[in-house]
Amino acid sequence: MTTTPHAPQATAGTPTQAPASFSGPAVDARAALALPYTHVDDMFIDGAWVPAHGTGRNEVTDPATGQVWGSVPDGDAEDIDAAVAAARRALGGEWARLAPAERAACLLRIADEVDKRATELSLTNTRENGSPVSESSGAAANAAAIFRYFATLADYLGKEDVRPFPFAPGQESVVRRNPVGVCALIAPWNFPINLMVIKLAPALLAGCTVVMKPASPTPLSFRLIVDAVAAAGVPAGVVNLVTGGGRLGDALVKHPGVDKVAFTGSTPVGRKIASACGELLRPVTLELGGKSSAIVLPDADLDAMSHVLVRSCMRNTGQTCYISTRILAPAGRYDEVVDMVTATIAAGKQGDPLDPATVFGPSATASQYRTVLDYVQSGLAEGARATTGGRAARLGGGLEHGYFVEPTVFADVTPDMRISREEIFGPVISVLKYSNVDEAVALANNTEFGLGGLVFGQDQEAALAVADRMDTGSVGINFFASNHSAPFGGRHDSGLGTEYGIEGLNAYLTYKSIHRRPR
Repeated sequence: MTTTPHAPQATAGTPTQAPASFSGPAVDARAALALPYTHVDDMFIDGAWVPAHGTGRNEVTDPATGQVWGSVPDGDAEDIDAAVAAARRALGGEWARLAPAERAACLLRIADEVDKRATELSLTNTRENGSPVSESSGAAANAAAIFRYFATLADYLGKEDVRPFPFAPGQESVVRRNPVGVCALIAPWNFPINLMVIKLAPALLAGCTVVMKPASPTPLSFRLIVDAVAAAGVPAGVVNLVTGGGRLGDALVKHPGVDKVAFTGSTPVGRKIASACGELLRPVTLELGGKSSAIVLPDADLDAMSHVLVRSCMRNTGQTCYISTRILAPAGRYDEVVDMVTATIAAGKQGDPLDPATVFGPSATASQYRTVLDYVQSGLAEGARATTGGRAARLGGGLEHGYFVEPTVFADVTPDMRISREEIFGPVISVLKYSNVDEAVALANNTEFGLGGLVFGQDQEAALAVADRMDTGSVGINFFASNHSAPFGGRHDSGLGTEYGIEGLNAYLTYKSIHRRPR
């Protein structure tokens, strides 16, 4: 069955706060949800929802219950060919010829349309990956804000850029910024809306056309963004959406009609994409894994830290790339830090992600659930002490078959343990001990990754000095948040290139210098 691609949406001005709590068993609550999409047979290609050529299916499972509630086509090479061909035709059409200000106006219309779909986006997102509605209810507002931010960069693209030769008077170069071309955009399952939008918005402003592939566990929520794009009047072929597994993503990355790849996901997959793009001399942006550290300085205000701990160190049930899941505590305050972290995490409600009071939901997939439990067992086996959690969670009310792991805090962790070295992507925090600030910085930098990080301390100058010494792409002082106007990217095994900011827009541009002698 294919549901209508343009189902009724929330009215303009609908608030984006979490939906009200549901009464009765969770299974009944889910059955009562009227979501725009469940089982669909189509993809968005050349401005329309069209039947997929591929005959396979990918099921969508609610991780809170373990029940299948939707499915999408598993596309094939002909679907990719059709989407890329549509994008190439559109690349030579009216979109690239529009002035940057006109494309920016379109981005603003998209943002308005996204706002109208806030409730459906939140609920679909939560049903796909188990993100609590306290998290997913902000997805639409954040996505709209990303479109609106990049719209502000239209003047940057439209400004004439003339540069004189430094040692040759009378000669100058006119620098043109052109769209890089057809872009393959591939997003992960943990934040399926915004991690695609942060690629789509700058690509559109630059004048590029795109083929997008969401992660196979979370293919439905982004259809609502595509509906918003269509409602905003984006020309046919500029934006295309295909669904399928890793095989389809590999075919998209290597397709001869693609000019640029942007991927967010695991480091092992990122390496394969980097290898393919290197062979093809194709530009690529990779935002990959992380194992970030929060350095707690001796003067840190632990009460203030407790109020940002979940957001900074266990956001989205630990399924966030940049969060600081390693907390480095001074030896003189180690027990105090462990007690605060334990109490804060233990106080967070775990349960039905559709309940606005829920802090910790399930792991997004059965595979990730098993992975997290394996890490928990390895921590216990290697001598770490679980001060809270440390096992699979047993919940009732229709959640008995959900993928829940108890939020876990490990003390007595040493740098050689797997839980200290490897990305877990689940509700697990490790607390390590350091003797002085130099050792803390060395511990923070003793990782293959370099994506996020935190410094907690009351002396702002001292905290900034420590942040400067951390070998990572982003560091927060006493809090962590993404700034749409500042570059975000990883070092080492955490990726290549940056997103957000003018730097993120530049990733979708190619440059031409025209040298001349004006009269």
